[in-house]
Amino acid sequence: MAEQKPNSGAEPNQGPDFAIQKIYIKDLSFEAPASPGVFLKEWKAETNVQLNTKARALNEQEGIYEVTLGLTVTTSSAPDETAYLVEIQQAGVFVARGFPPEQRDHLLGAYCPNMLFPFAREVVADLVLKGGFPQMLLQPVNFDALYAQHQQEKQGAAADQPGSGTA
Repeated sequence: MAEQKPNSGAEPNQGPDFAIQKIYIKDLSFEAPASPGVFLKEWKAETNVQLNTKARALNEQEGIYEVTLGLTVTTSSAPDETAYLVEIQQAGVFVARGFPPEQRDHLLGAYCPNMLFPFAREVVADLVLKGGFPQMLLQPVNFDALYAQHQQEKQGAAADQPGSGTA
């Protein structure tokens, strides 16, 4: 009789492995410096949204990484008058094992931020509404395009470095 291995077909090193371990708010801030006066004026808002992402290895040998999506939403009701400012660092712990470096970097730089964004968008919408302002619905973000743009900028910067050209 042939001996069977327990868990056959589910060996841990049989190929790429990706999993979400935890999604959480790392930092959060809401400010409404012009209140309550801003509520007495006609609402003509201009909104500026800035975002950034970063990834860091928590345990590179195990393929465990933290990815943080930073969002800053600033809405002005008049020139030089900030109605509100929301800053959030939405983070997650992800397992990304067995991927070639390029694929792993794409996962951490585009796929994971894309997974974090809906959580951050919901927090921003809730805070703004609870702050007494009209609902703020952030538009979807194409993290794949942003990642590709970032990679192109990195390659361009590397080509501009002294000693990187031909003599």
